[in-house]
Amino acid sequence: MKLLNTYDDRDEAEAAADKLSGAKRLASERDATVVIYNLFGIPSWGNFHRLGMYNLVELQSLLERRATWLPADQARHAEIIETLKTVAKNYDIDVPGHWLQP
Repeated sequence: MKLLNTYDDRDEAEAAADKLSGAKRLASERDATVVIYNLFGIPSWGNFHRLGMYNLVELQSLLERRATWLPADQARHAEIIETLKTVAKNYDIDVPGHWLQP
């Protein structure tokens, strides 16, 4: 398990934890008067998608209408893919090949 996200609100953190599949853990951390909630889980694209992270919902929408892309869509796809490559490197996971095709 790795740290997937942090939250300032306990209810939001618990709701996010409920969305994850696989092993997960929610840990609170106090710094002076502020409490932070760290969400640990399995780093997978499915879990990141369920959490609404890294523009994966937008990527899904783009890929569903790939045949009708405008230049702005191609540019946005390239931006999202660059971010996902960094995420993949940080979490030691692969970006699916079918996501990479413009």
